[in-house]
Amino acid sequence: MATNIGIMDAAYFVGRSEILSWINSTLQLSLSKVEEACSGAVHCQLLDAAHPGIVPMHKVNFDAKNEYEMIQNYKVLQDVFNKLKITKHIEVSKLVKGRPLDNLEFMQWMKRYCDSVNSGLQHSYNPMERREVCKGGRETSKKAVNSQSSTKGSAAQRPQSSHNARRNEVSNANPTNHAAKVTKPSAGGGPVYEEKITELKLSIDSLEKERDFYFAKLRDIEILCQTPEIEHSLIVGAIQKILYATDDDGTAVAEAQAMISVGHKEIEGLSPIAEVSEEKCSSETHKRKNIANIDFDVAGIANLSPRQRLSDVSDVHCSESPLMTC
Repeated sequence: MATNIGIMDAAYFVGRSEILSWINSTLQLSLSKVEEACSGAVHCQLLDAAHPGIVPMHKVNFDAKNEYEMIQNYKVLQDVFNKLKITKHIEVSKLVKGRPLDNLEFMQWMKRYCDSVNSGLQHSYNPMERREVCKGGRETSKKAVNSQSSTKGSAAQRPQSSHNARRNEVSNANPTNHAAKVTKPSAGGGPVYEEKITELKLSIDSLEKERDFYFAKLRDIEILCQTPEIEHSLIVGAIQKILYATDDDGTAVAEAQAMISVGHKEIEGLSPIAEVSEEKCSSETHKRKNIANIDFDVAGIANLSPRQRLSDVSDVHCSESPLMTC
């Protein structure tokens, strides 16, 4: 179950239009912007659709306009998160401001979570009936029904209006009328352009967030490489070679690998010399010990008196003489 998903998960690349279509079809609403769900009531009912009966819908306020009323909805949502043991953090202070990007990201997460519960299928769930017990729920359902009926009526009138427009274009050959007709599509395309601009802004914000994420990772690696204990090591030098490369032709990786391989060869070539030097040091130390012992014996003999020396020599001769054995 998707309780925690990463920032690069596919859920955060779902478009705004797809999110709106999912909300309106699931809850039978008529939202035109994602930030219209900033009150938190829509989030509560989406969880109620995923887990029927777990959300106390009588505490949800669909008519919330002020921030303190919206916060009450988010408290209900947080209580449901706790019951379901969902560890997702709710940034209430940002959501209640109605910012498009913050509300879009949280709604993208909601869609991912609801899709992970029973594959996103809500069996025998009546959203309008569940909203009846909510404050402002009936008015919200009525607005949704009226907007849906008006949308159907406008869609039915489109073929007739387009036919009348063609007939007027044929009958009116005046250049001034033609100029007026040319300006009409541009005036009608204003909201379309605004919607496109909003989508582009959201994509730019998402790309900037992704850029800052990876830049912070590279900065952490750079700080680690500057640690005094390892900054002069071979591996760190190879990493810095890649980090500070200005050309994007792939040669930095090859040069870094070459640095590591050359360093290993130098270490292997120096190892026999180190062993010979250690053997020389041990042999020289042994010689010094022998010389020190000989010098100590000579010094001891020199300190003996002549009588002691003669007694030592006589003891030796007596012990080796065959006369002593008789």
